[in-house]
Amino acid sequence: MNRHPDTSTARFLTAEWRYLAILNYKIDPSILHPLVPAGTELDSWNGQTFMSVVGFQFLNTRVLGMSIPFHRNFEEVNLRFYVRRNTSEGWRRAVVFVKELVPRALIALTARVVYGENYIALPMKHRIKVDNDDAQMGRQVLYSWNLYGREDHLRLNVRGEAHEPVPGSEEEFITEHYWGYTRRKNRGTMEYQVMHPRWRVWTAQDAQLKCDAAELYGNQFAECLQASPDSALLADGSEVTVFKGISLPTGGDQ
Repeated sequence: MNRHPDTSTARFLTAEWRYLAILNYKIDPSILHPLVPAGTELDSWNGQTFMSVVGFQFLNTRVLGMSIPFHRNFEEVNLRFYVRRNTSEGWRRAVVFVKELVPRALIALTARVVYGENYIALPMKHRIKVDNDDAQMGRQVLYSWNLYGREDHLRLNVRGEAHEPVPGSEEEFITEHYWGYTRRKNRGTMEYQVMHPRWRVWTAQDAQLKCDAAELYGNQFAECLQASPDSALLADGSEVTVFKGISLPTGGDQ
């Protein structure tokens, strides 16, 4: 049965996601297996399992068509990994979020209630610098948050023009996901769709994540996230639509 959302009725949120700074880390798949939602399996690229720390701007946000004062424009930083699910329509390649940081308590509460996601609210800010005098058009992107009085951040620098990800490339694997899955407290799984056009990307020249990874994300991720990222990129972003989630039937296809 076709379970693609009815785009005329199933929209939950519309917004723009811009300046997506994506730091990618190779990780032992055994660390992620306990977090994989039922009905999905870990996805990989060239036999390698990745998780990513992503910072971006959430702009012009509307929930159920309504704009909420003081909650339209904000930052988000999330830790995610990649799964896939086999359906009668083929594979759905998707993301699973470990934790998301946002600067507003109402945003975090809404995401926890509606999607069961692990959102927390922290003071946050961003800095984006575009060097128009540079022939290579340099861009410096930084997202920061305050945890227990300490300012942590992720940052990256890029130069030149954005490009379309090459088919079959790591860049395409990281950016081309249009589904999300969430583990529910009853051990069930929620599925939701995200719609947006293909993003153009820049390959980062340098990138850094500065935080206490064990404190923020858990001891199991500390060794991986305290190392330098294996790759990093900046995506230009676009308008996006996030559809209402559905609970998957237990032990069967949709």
